[in-house]
Amino acid sequence: MNLEIVEKTEDSMALVIRGLPLGLVNAIRRIMIAEVPSMAVDDVLIVENSSFMYDEILAHRLGLIPLITDLDSFVKPEECDCGEPLGCGRCRAVLVLDVEAKDSVRVVYSSDLKPDPSNPTVRPVSPNIPIVKLAPGQKVKLEAYARLGTGLQHAKWQPVTVCYHRYVASIMIHRDKCDGCGRCVDVCYKKVLALKDGIASPVNILECTLCNDCVASCPKAAIEVKPEKDTFFLRFETTGSLPPQRIFEEALKILKAKASELLSKLGGVNR
Repeated sequence: MNLEIVEKTEDSMALVIRGLPLGLVNAIRRIMIAEVPSMAVDDVLIVENSSFMYDEILAHRLGLIPLITDLDSFVKPEECDCGEPLGCGRCRAVLVLDVEAKDSVRVVYSSDLKPDPSNPTVRPVSPNIPIVKLAPGQKVKLEAYARLGTGLQHAKWQPVTVCYHRYVASIMIHRDKCDGCGRCVDVCYKKVLALKDGIASPVNILECTLCNDCVASCPKAAIEVKPEKDTFFLRFETTGSLPPQRIFEEALKILKAKASELLSKLGGVNR
C-alpha cells in the first residue's frame, strides 16, 4: 500500500491511496463519519431562561456547536465506571453560559459558552456561532455537559462534514490520432486537460471525475479514460473538533480493532 498526502490544512485533508481495494477505502471513510468519537453537548441543566426560545430548542442548538475534543483526557460514558448520571471528570466536560441583555438587544454567541476551569481544552471550535437573541431584560443561565460520542448515535458527534472518495483516473492520449483541436480541453469543466505542443495532455488528473465528456467530445477517439485499479482519491473536511490527521489515524485504529476481533472470532469456528 502507498499513501500520499496531496493537501493538508487545519481542517481538511486529501490523500491518494494506492494498493487498497474499494471496500477497505470505503470502510475507512464510513468509520471517519460514524465511529471516530468527538465531544458534543449531551445534557443541559437550565437554571434560568427568559428568552423567547424554548428550553428544548436551546439545548438542541448547544448540542450542534462543534467542540474542540481531547481524546487523550476523556473516555466514553459507557467505558467509565463512575456511575454518575451527569458523569465525572473522566467522561464529561462542563461548559457554562451566563448571559443577560440589559439595555439593548444582545446576540448570544458560542464565545459566551465558557469552559469550566477543570476542563479548559473543551470549548467551542468557533466563537462566532449564534445561539439565541435576547431582548432587554432577558437572561439565559445554564450548565452544559459535553461527552464523547459517535456519529452512529447522533450527527452532532460526527467529526467530519464533507468526506468522499473516488477512483483516480488513468488518461491515455493517442498522439497519432490527436490533431490538437482542443474540444476535449474546452468541454472539461475541471480543467484536467490542456494543449501542450499541439497535443492534449493531462495536467490535473486528481480533479478528473471520470465523466468521459472529453472522450465523447473527441471526433477521432484519441482519448481513453478509465479508473486506475485500487487507486483512490480521499478527501475530507472536519468540524474543527479534531485535527484531520488524528481523525484518519483513529479511523485506522478502529478498523484494525475490528479486523482483530473478526480474526479472534474466526479462530473459534470449527473448520
